[in-house]
Amino acid sequence: MKKLLLALLFAPMVVMAAGVEVKLDRAPDRSQDLAALQHGAKLFVNYCLNCHSASFMRYNRLKDIGLTDEQIKDNLLFSADKVGEPMKVAMQAAEARQWFGAAPPDLTLIARARASGAGSGADWLYTYLRGFHRDDKRHTGWNNTVFENVGMPHVLHELQGEQVLKVSESKDAHGHTVTHKTLELAKPGKLSVEEYDAAIADLVGFLVYMGEPAAQSRKTLGMWVLVALTLLAGLAYALKKNYWKDVH
Repeated sequence: MKKLLLALLFAPMVVMAAGVEVKLDRAPDRSQDLAALQHGAKLFVNYCLNCHSASFMRYNRLKDIGLTDEQIKDNLLFSADKVGEPMKVAMQAAEARQWFGAAPPDLTLIARARASGAGSGADWLYTYLRGFHRDDKRHTGWNNTVFENVGMPHVLHELQGEQVLKVSESKDAHGHTVTHKTLELAKPGKLSVEEYDAAIADLVGFLVYMGEPAAQSRKTLGMWVLVALTLLAGLAYALKKNYWKDVH
C-alpha cells in the first residue's frame, strides 16, 4: 500500500518530466498600440469568429481601443445585431464536433489559459499561429509544431502561405542524437514573412486584451497608488521624526 501511495504521488511529476517543452518565440507587446489592437480585432472577427466565440466579450468594449459604435457596426458586426451583444458564433457545438472532432474553444480567456512556465499566453499564441505546416496525414491537411495533431485547420494560410516541416538530426557533444525541426515557406501567401508576423502580433495583442480589457487601467491605477503610498510613507516618517524629536 505504501509503495502504491508513493507511485500515485510521484506519477504527475513523471508525466511532466516526460513532456516535450516547445521553445516559444517572444510575442511583441501591442498593449499600448491602439491601431495594432484595432487591426487585431479586424483579423479576429474575419478569421477566428467564424468558428471560435468570445462569449465573455461584448462588441461595445471595442470602444476602449478607439473604435466608435459606427465603426463597429460597419466593419465588425457580422454575427450580431447590436453593439452590446457578446461575440458569439452561430455554429452549433454538435456541428463543430462533427466537422473538427471537437468544438472550437471560446477564445475570450485563451491568452491567460495558455500561460505556462515555458512562456506567457501571448508567446504561446504567437508561436502557435506561426507554426502551421502542411501534413497530408492529417484530415485537415495541416499540423502544428506547437500543438501537434491539432484539429484546427490553418485558417490564415492565404495570408501566410504554406510551410513545410524539415526534420534533421545531429550529434551533440556527448554523442546523443538531437532532432532539429525547422519550417520552410514552400508557397508564399498574400503577406511577406515580416508582414505576417506583424499581423499575428496584432491578433495576439487583441486576444490578450480580451482576456482583461481593463488591464491597462489597472496598471495605471496601481502606479498612482504606489506613488500615493510613497508620499504617505514620507509624511508618516516626517511626522514620527517631529513627534519624537524631544524624546531623542
